[in-house]
Amino acid sequence: MEFLEIPLYDNDLLKMLFRFGINMFFLTIIIRYLYYPATERKDYLFTYYLISIIVFFICFALKKYEINMGMALGLFAIFGIIRYRTDPIGIKEMTYLFVVIGISVINSLANKKLSYAEIILGNLLVVGAITVIERFWLLKNEVSKEIIYEKIENIRPENHAQLKADLEERTGIEINRIRIGDIDFLRDTASITIYYYGDKSKRK
Repeated sequence: MEFLEIPLYDNDLLKMLFRFGINMFFLTIIIRYLYYPATERKDYLFTYYLISIIVFFICFALKKYEINMGMALGLFAIFGIIRYRTDPIGIKEMTYLFVVIGISVINSLANKKLSYAEIILGNLLVVGAITVIERFWLLKNEVSKEIIYEKIENIRPENHAQLKADLEERTGIEINRIRIGDIDFLRDTASITIYYYGDKSKRK
């Protein structure tokens, strides 16, 4: 049955729903249970989920036109160019973005030459690699936190020691490194990102 020359249903519907379920299952493991505990950044959870879902459906829809892997790889190039120009994104976040896009592309574009066992095994291997690297190899998880800082005189390079000491005193965190962002001379404030190990607070 068709409506406006478009089929109301075809045999690919169940295939799409099943693959989407597989995709969401592994994405949740990667995003919610591997990425978030390591970084504690909620702002990227929404981004990763939505981008991966959209990429999945784009690839699944374009698959009807028998596109090749060049189109899939083109998606990586598009997102690499965009790179969220309004807000610089860290290397780790970019890596996870690449992972969630890659997982979605694999799960949506797999054809008859790739069995479901191979698809699931591929997803498991990616999850396993992330788990080993994130949980066991990287014993110290570096966490970042953005702060609006008002003692603008301390951002000068020669006052780095005073800046670090002041921030550690206020936050109670043993800071690993500091990155100074936007400076507002009208309000005498600066946007500062502090980096510290998630399981390490300042000893008093």
